[in-house]
Amino acid sequence: MLLSIIIPTLDEAPVIGATLAALATLRGPLEVIVVDGGSRDATVEIARTQGAHVLTSERGRGTQLHAGAGVARGDVLWFLHADTLPPVDAIAQIDAALAHDAGAVGGNFAIRFDGPDAPARFLTWLYPKLRRLGLCYGDSAFFVRRTVYAQVGGFQAFPIFEDLDLLRRLWRRGRFVHLDAEVVTSARRFAGRNFVLTFARWAILQGLYWLGVHPRTLCRLYAPVRGR
Repeated sequence: MLLSIIIPTLDEAPVIGATLAALATLRGPLEVIVVDGGSRDATVEIARTQGAHVLTSERGRGTQLHAGAGVARGDVLWFLHADTLPPVDAIAQIDAALAHDAGAVGGNFAIRFDGPDAPARFLTWLYPKLRRLGLCYGDSAFFVRRTVYAQVGGFQAFPIFEDLDLLRRLWRRGRFVHLDAEVVTSARRFAGRNFVLTFARWAILQGLYWLGVHPRTLCRLYAPVRGR
């Protein structure tokens, strides 16, 4: 299977190079698509230098991911954050998971947050517990069969929780499998912030989402958290 790796970016120059370098070591048929939302740093130049197919789109993770999916040629779409490093056997893992389970519409990876600090350790401990509740997030590197992605309508142009929205629709189509192999993602979003307060606000926003509050409304509440 051809695997299309789709990475949304916005001012990701400090991290995108390492991610693309890691992808270059993967063995198997793949294409790498970087969808930029208007970076003002060297993100686009780095991505082009390292051989990625670079698109530009309106800003917004859901919008950018869907734009990348629209030009992807792969049988499987793999949505990867710019600061997330894949396991060395990622392609073989994805191929095996989908080949051996015809009812699997897609899946994700285990996740480890980098760094020795308390937030990274806590999140690495927490994510497996959330997964048992059926909660998976985009930083765990979703992969989806291309045909199923089209059937469910793909990512919506939501400013927040576009990953949970897609996941809910995928559940209706079949199994969303979990791979034990780890992706390693950055805990930089919590750097310089009060972790307890930030996490509490994030948890409240998710609770409101599951109660039916629209993501665009939640984004107005999320903006002060993200902007600190």
